Amino acid sequence: MTLNFDAQRYTYPSRRTVVYGSRGMVATGQPLAAQAGLEILKKGGNAVDAAVATAACLTVVEPTANGIGGDSFALVWIKDKLYGLNSSGFSPKAASAEALTGSGLKEMPKYGWYPVTVPGAPSGWAALSKKFGRLPLTEVLKPAIAYATDGYPVSPTVSKLWKRAFVNYTKEGKGEEFKHWFETFCPSGKAPEAGEVWSSKGHAETLALIAETGAEAFYRGALAEKIDAFSKKYGAWLAASDLAEYYPEWVEPISVNYRGYDVWEIPPNGHGINALMALNILKGYDFSGPREQCETYHKLIEAMKLAYADGMKYIADPRFMNVSATELLSENYAAQRRALIGERALNPEPGRPHRGGTVYLATADGQGNMVSMIQSNYMGFGSGLVVPGTGIALHNRGNNFSLDPDSPNFMAPDKKPYHTIIPGFLTKNGEAVGPFGVMGGFMQPQGHLQVITNLIDFGMNPQEAIDAPRWQWTKGLTVEMESSVPSHIASGLSAKGHDIKTLHDSISFGRGEMIVRTEHGSLAGATEPRTDGCVAAW
Repeated sequence: MTLNFDAQRYTYPSRRTVVYGSRGMVATGQPLAAQAGLEILKKGGNAVDAAVATAACLTVVEPTANGIGGDSFALVWIKDKLYGLNSSGFSPKAASAEALTGSGLKEMPKYGWYPVTVPGAPSGWAALSKKFGRLPLTEVLKPAIAYATDGYPVSPTVSKLWKRAFVNYTKEGKGEEFKHWFETFCPSGKAPEAGEVWSSKGHAETLALIAETGAEAFYRGALAEKIDAFSKKYGAWLAASDLAEYYPEWVEPISVNYRGYDVWEIPPNGHGINALMALNILKGYDFSGPREQCETYHKLIEAMKLAYADGMKYIADPRFMNVSATELLSENYAAQRRALIGERALNPEPGRPHRGGTVYLATADGQGNMVSMIQSNYMGFGSGLVVPGTGIALHNRGNNFSLDPDSPNFMAPDKKPYHTIIPGFLTKNGEAVGPFGVMGGFMQPQGHLQVITNLIDFGMNPQEAIDAPRWQWTKGLTVEMESSVPSHIASGLSAKGHDIKTLHDSISFGRGEMIVRTEHGSLAGATEPRTDGCVAAW
């Protein structure tokens, strides 16, 4: 099942061309990782093996955005069925919001031990491999282990973000517990330059243990003991018992039908539902005209704002939500929210539906299997903490908890926080169209919305859909826009009451990839010009 690119009404010049293949494809933000996934396909692996190989490799070659100590989510199309995997971790059992508020904090800290939750990514790799993979995990993780052992030349965007992280942790990481980040990632006293070779023996040894034990060493073995000892040294909450009790969750993906296509996301605690709520609102409009007009941008932005207002109020660990995904995605509720959109920019408020530096990768194989996968440490390298000698950079995903006791996302023990990383998938009439994703914190649902409307409403091919100028709502009436957005759009939106900020650095507007199956049965891949993206095809 394919998209129709013939009705193309897009006039902005594409920066790259679509890449085609037939026997396999891997699209991600770093060329070496894409090639690692393709190598596994050529060894007889399937799309799942390629996804896990790419994900593990990305922890080495793009550590500025993800790591072994982070979380992941995946949507997997296997034998005409879509599966969802939530590999995000819980807060430690010793976690205490009262301890934070009692010390005068009004919001969750960004760095250090307090925002560290149980890392889910290694367990996710093992679960995917066990359920759907063809090759042993020891074979699948070989490319990542080799790059960590022998080193690799750092790519330009990664070098740029690494330098930013060095400046940030130099400022924020004043305690002794942060020294291991500098020892691991800046052993020469600075961030590596583009083309400079970096390696991490500890990282390699950790990946080898994960491969050999199916991630058991990370949660119930030698690596868990090292994490526990590091935490105990500083009186932190994370304990071996928290790791020992963790397993990823297979979940039912959620979707809305948008103009005949089913758009799929992972359910909460992830915020992919925000993109679905916005699409539900937008399908009440006719976008038969050109994309590059003020009214089109206005409606897209307003729908996204309303969806985000609901998401920020209601999304949490689903065990603690007082509103269901079904209620948030109902047609009646979408109509209520759509009715709020007028000629002027809204300062969005949540409704009442129950009144009545992340990395993304897409893989596909010649048998029709496809994977949409995303993983992150959050805010670049994460908490700034690295378990000594292991290369495990612990994430800071707990920063997304609220310290408001009335919020369903209130920080509490053994609870998953609101989560920003979201893989997407597109189907039509029960057949796979393909995986897509746009990484980048709170930009992600907004990126999904823009890519999907570019494809479906404006007839763009996958690469054009990713290349097209982007906007990002940040708060209130403020909307950031890439400098490539036509000036008449920005001025027209300002006249409608939007506070427009034009940015010349595109990194904050997300980084995405996509693979779709064509009418000929071949694969069409697209990757992000805003980073060092690559589509490896076979």
